[in-house]
Amino acid sequence: MISLRLAFAGLAAPLVLVGCSKAPDLDQTGPHPKLPAQDETLVPPMKIARPIGWNGATPSVPRGFTITPIATGLKVPRQTLVLPNGDILVAEGLGGKEAKLRPKDLIAGYIKSLGKSGVKGGDRITLLRDSDRDGKYEVQTEFIGGLNAPYGMVLVGSDLYVANQDALLRFPYVDGATRVASPGQLVTKLPANPNHHWTKALTASADGSFLYVGIGSNSNIGERGLAVEEERAQIWEIDPSTGAHRTYASGIRNPTALAINPATKALWTVANERDELGADLVPDYLTSVTPGAFYGWPYSYYGQHADPRVHPQKPDMVRRAIAPDYALGSHVATLGLAFTEGGGFGPNYAEGAFVGEHGSWNRPDPAGYKVVWIPFANGRPSGKPRDFATGFIGTDGKARGRPVGVTYDSVRHAVLVADDLSNTIWRIAPAR
Repeated sequence: MISLRLAFAGLAAPLVLVGCSKAPDLDQTGPHPKLPAQDETLVPPMKIARPIGWNGATPSVPRGFTITPIATGLKVPRQTLVLPNGDILVAEGLGGKEAKLRPKDLIAGYIKSLGKSGVKGGDRITLLRDSDRDGKYEVQTEFIGGLNAPYGMVLVGSDLYVANQDALLRFPYVDGATRVASPGQLVTKLPANPNHHWTKALTASADGSFLYVGIGSNSNIGERGLAVEEERAQIWEIDPSTGAHRTYASGIRNPTALAINPATKALWTVANERDELGADLVPDYLTSVTPGAFYGWPYSYYGQHADPRVHPQKPDMVRRAIAPDYALGSHVATLGLAFTEGGGFGPNYAEGAFVGEHGSWNRPDPAGYKVVWIPFANGRPSGKPRDFATGFIGTDGKARGRPVGVTYDSVRHAVLVADDLSNTIWRIAPAR
């Protein structure tokens, strides 16, 4: 094992220099990102921020806000859900199983492993409770155990839905309970095994009549064969009463978070785009989801920019592809999305979305590693991203944490950030 690691380390060092040119003043955020020429590489430039821990420090937030760790010692927290009584559920897990591993997959896997906490995923949902509403969550207990890499969660009435990496489950929810003892009821199986992109994002329609699940691709651009991509790179619409599903939208390489825009009741997603076309291609994005739309993967990106690596080429599919609404930057690895509502964050955050950017591993200059705010007006993005929580990566290039899911607590007016590197849940709230 030691010799293998040394071999990977020796290979990884020069790979940082491959395809690492950066166009000057390249603006890749907003509705019309600048897209440079393709710079195809055998493997992407790989550089991961090594973990160092917070060591008593905290992320930086804007003036007028405070940030507090409300849960520590978790086992790879990924997404959170605020319940009607103010309790918080935390999905903890780490899934995935590669298909037909190639040498560069092994190298990339090793590089990415250097940026992880090393903690085994909990395969559980943990409950946090702040009984006296002082912002300190004195209860931290297992709510549901024995899961399989849980990720998305949503509560509809008295039904709690949990998206494992391989199945959508339903559990009975009782207000005030600290544990669910009954086994989950299968709603429908989800594509898995292999599971390159294993996370299954989940939300419900505004009226609760349908569920939406984000299902990522099994590869970068279909290089493992399209047979393993059946019903992948899609968002499913599911009837929770029967488990029947249909493809709501397709061609989205990895829809990692889903949310309903409270202003329009429309479904939105953030997505991770493809690799190996250079450090500045392709931008990850935020978009409303048009029913029946095709967003390009694998044949094209950001609308009708054809990807020459895909075989066979399908110009008809490229012509069908629509562009997403808003670019977030290349390789920022968006994993969290939450809209504000209720006006509790003041006029500067009255309408818009928080996006969690887990951070790059495949470019020489790190990108992401922060939470940003996207202002909206009349239900649409209306300005440039603004940093909201930063400091996850230091000036020394080492990572204190990595943000994943973000949740807006509209009752207590706070933003929750799951940090799967330090295994912490951060709470950001207006200073009192």
